Amino acid sequence: MDELAARVKADPVEYRLRHLSDPRLVDVIKAAAETAKWDPRPSPKPRTSKTGVVTGRGVACVAYERDNGFSAMVAEVEVNQDTGKVSVKHIVLANDSGPISNPDGLRNQIEGGALQGMSRALMEEVTWDDQKVTSFDWRTYRTLPLGFDVPKIEAVLVDRHPDEPACGAGETAITVVAAAIGNAIFDATGARIRQVPFTPERVKAALSEVS
Repeated sequence: MDELAARVKADPVEYRLRHLSDPRLVDVIKAAAETAKWDPRPSPKPRTSKTGVVTGRGVACVAYERDNGFSAMVAEVEVNQDTGKVSVKHIVLANDSGPISNPDGLRNQIEGGALQGMSRALMEEVTWDDQKVTSFDWRTYRTLPLGFDVPKIEAVLVDRHPDEPACGAGETAITVVAAAIGNAIFDATGARIRQVPFTPERVKAALSEVS
């Protein structure tokens, strides 16, 4: 959807809303965009320089297993074009899991899912040689380390009428993180990266292909 929006020079949020019919998915997108103070414009934004640090924002959404939870995320990132490092600075994640009975528990699920998704998007990768898996411990299979820079995370809880059935909250957040970060990298640089994790090496390679 993000690539189609870029092709027709449409705002990524507006383009999604224009083509969605599920009211619950529409609601979480609107809630995330409003909380993030989304600036309507096409992506990518004009690049003022091909060196140094640039910023961008991206959006992604999911109807998890079609009707088992609804999430939308806006991610704001910094991309160091000299090193390829991506830093996530701000996450807004709106979630609809039906009627809310435990707001604190739901926020915990959303925040934990956002961070786990961020770890997968930026670092986690199974590696192997011609005989075996080579990522077998915490030195060779890298996750977000202790003491990492935690982005600001805002959880937006979309409550539903008590008569609505409850649905999932544990995995919906994780599923949108990589897409939102990837779209934010594109917004910042014009480089489209389709393989996770978004390592500095892959980001640098993608940047070299941007005219």
